[in-house]
Amino acid sequence: MTQQQYQLLCRQAKQSGLTKRAYLARLIEGQPVKARPSQEIKELRTEIHHIGNNINQIARSVNAGIAKPEDAKRGLYLLDRVYELMYQVAKK
Repeated sequence: MTQQQYQLLCRQAKQSGLTKRAYLARLIEGQPVKARPSQEIKELRTEIHHIGNNINQIARSVNAGIAKPEDAKRGLYLLDRVYELMYQVAKK
């Protein structure tokens, strides 16, 4: 292996979050190797998760018959926000 090939191996393994050995094993086995998500993507996923929890709480209150009209408005706003964030993730 040339020095350039070794450097490329090191860089690609690091980007995938795998050791060089694990990275090569996956390539040999024909398994897909993807780069690790960026910190920005991780933060967007976390925000979407939190919004989803809020939407679930609103849905439970609606199903229990204790929801207020503001709850429905808040739920629609949160759904809109999720779609915006999902669009941002898809663009990355």
